[in-house]
Amino acid sequence: MTPLDLIHDLQWGDLPADVRERAELCLLDLIGVAAGGHGTRLSAIVRAYAGEAFAGASPMLFDARTASAAGVALAAGMTIDALDGHDGFNPAKGHIGCPLFAAALALGHLHGVGGREFLTAIAMGYEFGARASAAQHGTVADYHSSGSWGAVTAAAAGARLAGLDRERTRHALGIAEYHGPRSQMMRCIDHPGMVKDGSGWGAMAGATAVQLAARGFTGAPAITVEDAPGYWDDLGERWCVLEQYFKPYPVCRWAQAPIEAVLALARRHDLKAARVARIEIETFHEAVRLTANRPRTTEEAQYSTSFPCAVALVRGTVTPADIAEGALDDPEILRLSLSLEMRESGRANAAFPAQRLARARLTLSDGTRLEGGWTGPRWEHGEPPTGAELRAKYHALADPVLGQTRAGAIEDALARLGSGSLAALGDLLFQPISRATKPGRSA
Repeated sequence: MTPLDLIHDLQWGDLPADVRERAELCLLDLIGVAAGGHGTRLSAIVRAYAGEAFAGASPMLFDARTASAAGVALAAGMTIDALDGHDGFNPAKGHIGCPLFAAALALGHLHGVGGREFLTAIAMGYEFGARASAAQHGTVADYHSSGSWGAVTAAAAGARLAGLDRERTRHALGIAEYHGPRSQMMRCIDHPGMVKDGSGWGAMAGATAVQLAARGFTGAPAITVEDAPGYWDDLGERWCVLEQYFKPYPVCRWAQAPIEAVLALARRHDLKAARVARIEIETFHEAVRLTANRPRTTEEAQYSTSFPCAVALVRGTVTPADIAEGALDDPEILRLSLSLEMRESGRANAAFPAQRLARARLTLSDGTRLEGGWTGPRWEHGEPPTGAELRAKYHALADPVLGQTRAGAIEDALARLGSGSLAALGDLLFQPISRATKPGRSA
């Protein structure tokens, strides 16, 4: 099977049952994260901008305004990316679902596709994005954000949903690869801001590439698709959507092994945060560079190791409310965050990116030193969350924002998507979120 065969020939019935189930759960998780990210300043800014700068009649995710398909994709992708809680793929060092879903939602609605066709495009996109990301990371020296190869992935799904023929699909992929955001990921790690993982820009670039190719604009070939031997050989044999990880906490994946390491020590010794004088974390290089120990914004809190570790020690978990901009001044959390010392480990470096390892040491106020073993993040692809756990996560994110009634209706519409229309789900996703919404009420 070639990449173009995957894009154009894959059918819902070709997919194993567990792949179909996982694609639906990935969508539900992304929608929940989008609901959680909607209240951020990042999302508010980008939705207002998209409505003003991208004139069009397509509805935006969770917003009353309209924009072009490219604007809808930009706003949706950046709203999801605003809360760092979405799924990811270890070899990609990033996130397939965010740019994929954002562009597919915009173009699927624009072209009036059916629910099963939309689901098939999403399942196909996870397989395409897994190979496109690995091909780029394996052939390009710089570490670029998810938006770079995410643009090509968005174009692949968009070309299918827009009904492009194979030649125009080739050009759409080439346009997206050429114009996709080759942004330096570690710059955002060192200086956290609203650019995040570039996924919204990648979704916008992918949607734009599809619409340009449909008009005859040329851009082939996409080198990572057509000139990257070895990366595409297992299409139809290995289902990478089953290898996605999920996030129990809405912060960078690189901080999640340290969080688990700290929590494991605290549980083992029945510790209260007040007894801890200092935290030490040993982990891989990239995680060590998550240095914001006194975050001023939610972006800095999400791209920190010390702050969420401190939150976890004080609160027992990390929720969106814990890293929101109104919750960054808790004196006990800041005391522990400022105490945390990061150390780089050769063992953890060697395991990255296939594994993200960390171990914690806690020094207590009486001088006692406690040390844990090497720990990985929870909900890795080898030990994924159950469907019930992912649904609980969705409701924890969506219910306070959308209300239980609307959040439940979205879950039900998604469950029926394979035999129904995208419009039924879209009607729920494109309604604005009312500030008056309370749990138990619809928006």
